[in-house]
Amino acid sequence: MTHPPGHDPAAPRDLVGIGIGPCNLSLAALAHPLTGLDTVFYEQRPRFDWHPGMLIEGATIQVPYLADLVTLADPTSPWTFLNYLRTRERLFPFYFAERFHIQRAEYDAYCRWVAQSLPGLRFRHQVDAVRWNPERDVFEVDYTQLDAHGEAEALGRTHTRHVVLGIGTAPHVPDPLRPLVDTPGVPVVHAADYLDHRDSILAAGHVTVVGSGQSGAEVFLDLLRHRPAGREKLHWIGRTEAFAPMEYSRLGLEHFTPDYTRYFHALAEPVRDRLTTAQWQLHKGIDADTLAAIHDELYRRTLDGGWPDTVLTPGVRVRTAGRIATTRIELHLEHLQQGSRTRLTTDAVVLATGYRQRPLDTLLAGLDPYIRRDNSERPRVDEEFRLVLDPSVTGSVYVQNAELHTHGVGTPDLGLAAWRSATILNSLTGEEPYPLPQRTAFTTFGLDPTTAHVPQARRPKRLTPLIEGR
Repeated sequence: MTHPPGHDPAAPRDLVGIGIGPCNLSLAALAHPLTGLDTVFYEQRPRFDWHPGMLIEGATIQVPYLADLVTLADPTSPWTFLNYLRTRERLFPFYFAERFHIQRAEYDAYCRWVAQSLPGLRFRHQVDAVRWNPERDVFEVDYTQLDAHGEAEALGRTHTRHVVLGIGTAPHVPDPLRPLVDTPGVPVVHAADYLDHRDSILAAGHVTVVGSGQSGAEVFLDLLRHRPAGREKLHWIGRTEAFAPMEYSRLGLEHFTPDYTRYFHALAEPVRDRLTTAQWQLHKGIDADTLAAIHDELYRRTLDGGWPDTVLTPGVRVRTAGRIATTRIELHLEHLQQGSRTRLTTDAVVLATGYRQRPLDTLLAGLDPYIRRDNSERPRVDEEFRLVLDPSVTGSVYVQNAELHTHGVGTPDLGLAAWRSATILNSLTGEEPYPLPQRTAFTTFGLDPTTAHVPQARRPKRLTPLIEGR
């Protein structure tokens, strides 16, 4: 058994993080100055990367640069995006660029800078199981240390008072297309792997993009820009009733505030479930600038007469799919409003079909007897992002980007990452190292204006050492 360097194996950690994506990286950055807090974060990948297959040239993130890992909780932190620019001597170029939304590749580089600078991050560590040890009142976290080839190198175990899960989401492939993805030959790839297969997709005679969200729009635009005018041979289809813009009005954006998150959490479970489906345009629509760029590119191709060889059809689902010999793919389509059906033959398919939360059941199998669940057998999550566990468990298991069913549309939003991390640290320490605003929105989401903006004043009993230095 091996243990993280510089740590007494007999002493439990205060916090073990599982997964190092933007959410847990935010938590690690905000925990760093809390010198009384003993933390370690495990990630099975060899390094930090953020959707590398979708770092298309010129593509921007859909939140302002202030939605970095720390600023909205602590703008004085050394891990802000602006401080990243300062260390790279790029503050003045950024100032004159007048960009509020930065490129995806730049956000990825910023996060890698933070990840490379923070102590306590352990890459190539695959967490296998989490259990509660009632004799010691601690969690046991078993992990496998991986070598440079991803093979098991050593086993380890860490004891900790608290756990935070930030394992993120995985690419979703619809059932009708799943057999095609794993079969060699005609390229059928998820948008998450788009850049790895871009050359072969561009070389295909006819390409179909499935999915009418931001990823589908970005892939379609990139293909359109690199296909010859009049011979584009592109199809873009999606289930939504329109290639709809994301809700980006200022009051609409208040759905991504702590105020709305608290309001949503207090709603009844059936109401929350209904809203989660109905509010898709708040977080699954397309950036208006991307839609404008697509229209501009299509319009440019009409200047010499004629129309581009493209078909853009919303309101379409793929019923079934199959290969024609080994060279082509046949998609069986249904128009949801017309009820009509047709077949589309294509040479390559890009699935911009989104992501789904990675299942927690296997990882948390050892905790299953302690986890309290809702009527749909999903883990209950309290207002401070803790799994609701049996009272005999004195430690806490926090979740990040796994609470859409309890906290609403802001769950995957980068703009709430720093606030959620600060909320977790305040809860975990039983103190308030990061004072948070009581009100964040002009909108009052409930009928009682005296309580709509005030977080519940509750703190768990102290389970960690006093924090020093703040």
